Amino acid sequence: KHKVVHFNRTDTRLANNGIPLALQKLRCRVNFQGLKFTPQIETLGHKLVRILQEKGPFVALHLRYEMDMLAFSGCTHGCTVEEAEELKRLRYAYPWWREKEIVSEERRQQGLCPLTPEEATLVLQALGFTKETQIYIASGEIYGSERRLAPLRAAFPRIVKKETLLDPAELQQFQNHSSQMAALDFMVTLASNTFIPTYDGNMAKVVEGHRRYLGFKKSILPDRKKLVELLDLHQNGTLPWNDFALAVRQAHEKRMGQPFHRRIIPDKPKEEDYFYANPQECLCEGTGCEDVLDP
Repeated sequence: KHKVVHFNRTDTRLANNGIPLALQKLRCRVNFQGLKFTPQIETLGHKLVRILQEKGPFVALHLRYEMDMLAFSGCTHGCTVEEAEELKRLRYAYPWWREKEIVSEERRQQGLCPLTPEEATLVLQALGFTKETQIYIASGEIYGSERRLAPLRAAFPRIVKKETLLDPAELQQFQNHSSQMAALDFMVTLASNTFIPTYDGNMAKVVEGHRRYLGFKKSILPDRKKLVELLDLHQNGTLPWNDFALAVRQAHEKRMGQPFHRRIIPDKPKEEDYFYANPQECLCEGTGCEDVLDP
């Protein structure tokens, strides 16, 4: 009708690299400056940020330990047998989730599972966060609910969520719209002093890129494959706490959202870095770019 063809699910790879500089800069201006949420979301999002900032600096933990993610990824580490079966049934219920038979532990060892709340607790402690740290949980309903959040809450009593900071009536209009609830979390993650995603899905990648665009705000991007190895060694008694904490910090020294060149692999576009996670064309001006972007 409008003489427009939309190539669904291919835009990110087709437009990742080799696009004129002016066009890439325009994409950044649209995505990171031009696009706004609806006034209702913007108003409530700003209120959330204001409440948090009045209580001091805060970490936004994008805890992707939700039922849909666990069912889709096949990750059941830390779940009971009954929960693992429930997640498997959910995966089989969706015909478009093509991968059905998944060995959870293999996937976890490959770094393809979101960190569990228990694992996230140990990683945060190893990175030097303390009981005084204010942590905002950016996510939907955590699978296993408060039972699974208990270790995280015990280590970090100042944990908050949008549901605890706002009156239920304020959230009511967004309650049955998961993307709108996620939009509120998105606004908070952008404003946080530190952003930590436990899984590198689309939201985590766009937040990472947006924070780079805002001046390389601190984003700790977990190396999950390395972390699983270290966590298992620590939990089986092989790696003492001090050595574990040191290894975790060393593994993430260069994973704090610093400037670096977007990885380009000509024959493997799916393994390239995502433009919106690292829009390097928009992060520096003129001839000084090589000084900003590390190899």
